[in-house]
Amino acid sequence: PAAVSGLARYVQANPGDKRMYVVIFRARIRALDDEYARVAARMRELALGEFGCMAFHAVTDGRDEVALSWWPSEESIRAWKDHPEHLLAQAAGRERWYESYSVQMARIERQYTCP
Repeated sequence: PAAVSGLARYVQANPGDKRMYVVIFRARIRALDDEYARVAARMRELALGEFGCMAFHAVTDGRDEVALSWWPSEESIRAWKDHPEHLLAQAAGRERWYESYSVQMARIERQYTCP
């Protein structure tokens, strides 16, 4: 619900924008701990609060996690990815939490305008 609400607000506020981007993060997690939860929450806060991420949704099923985040531009994604705090979190993920992971980006083209 929070992800849908964030996207709906963005679409309503920017009816002329016909394009947005989604980052798809998939991971196989070695073990979840309090530090992982803290870092993940901080990365969401950073993405949503400082880099223009419109919405974020993650699902963890056992050791598998899929997270989707929606962005207004490739530039906003690039700025977030290059932020020093995000780079540190990535390194920690590779060393401590992720057995494997992949990141993909997709461009979404809207063919209609919401009223």
